[in-house]
Amino acid sequence: MARDRSQREDYTTPLKRLLIGVVCLCLAVIFIVWRIDSPRVERFRAQVIDRVVPNMEWAMVPVTGAINLFRDFQSYQRLSEQNRELRSELRQMQAWKEAALQLEQENARLLDLNHVRLDPRLTYITGVVMADSGSPFRQSVLLNVGARDGVRDGWATMDGIGLVGRISGTGRNTARVILLTDAASSVPALIQPSGQSALIAGDNSAAPVIDFLENPGKLRPGDRVVTSGDGDVFPAGLLIGQVASDPSGRLRVRLSADYERLEFLRVLRHHGTEFIQNPGDLVVPLPGAPHPRPRPESLGADNG
Repeated sequence: MARDRSQREDYTTPLKRLLIGVVCLCLAVIFIVWRIDSPRVERFRAQVIDRVVPNMEWAMVPVTGAINLFRDFQSYQRLSEQNRELRSELRQMQAWKEAALQLEQENARLLDLNHVRLDPRLTYITGVVMADSGSPFRQSVLLNVGARDGVRDGWATMDGIGLVGRISGTGRNTARVILLTDAASSVPALIQPSGQSALIAGDNSAAPVIDFLENPGKLRPGDRVVTSGDGDVFPAGLLIGQVASDPSGRLRVRLSADYERLEFLRVLRHHGTEFIQNPGDLVVPLPGAPHPRPRPESLGADNG
């Protein structure tokens, strides 16, 4: 057995060498033929190409498939990179969209403030709502305007539609606004078209109560409620809301101001309001304070 193996090895080794030599010789001949610059050789090369190359298409199929696969892989990589870039740009666009929506809403609030028709004698300053009390027992918000801007206690505040509350406490850069829904809020009002006077009292609910009515039977749901200006607490004619009734039949006011989205408030400079230092001055004037005297024209008319 060992002898047979050695004989096979002796035969195969020269055959391999001979085969390699023949292949190398053929390659050398092909190289030399392809490098000869002669018209006859050129015609020979053309004939060889015409006969061999069309019949070798089956051999090019794997090569072509591999090349196409490589190109598809490169294309897939480019698509994956583009997909990541598009996702990043989409997130940025969503952030810009949210910012644009917020700016649009703020712009709408400011436009609403500009559309409010007020007494030409009234001036105002616009403040941004920074925070609210967040307490069920106190309904108030904080503005970013204060004594530095000339804000004083008692001045009325409005949003884009109706009355919101009054200033109750000022700092140098901030001011506290007591809302109409607060239990400490009471606003003299006039109900149209009946012309009845009433008092709008907050009870920490979304709809303040209508008190001190002379004839509740004359009221109808939807009647306008505006400030009466009695006592010079608020300017007259500011819209508060509309008359409504709760399930128990008690009359309330459905406020026109949008309390769910208080972002900007207009503080009305009501210079006709007297500055009250002591709570008792609201009921009884200070001792020695001058009393208003009738005009001479009115005295003459009475005597006549």
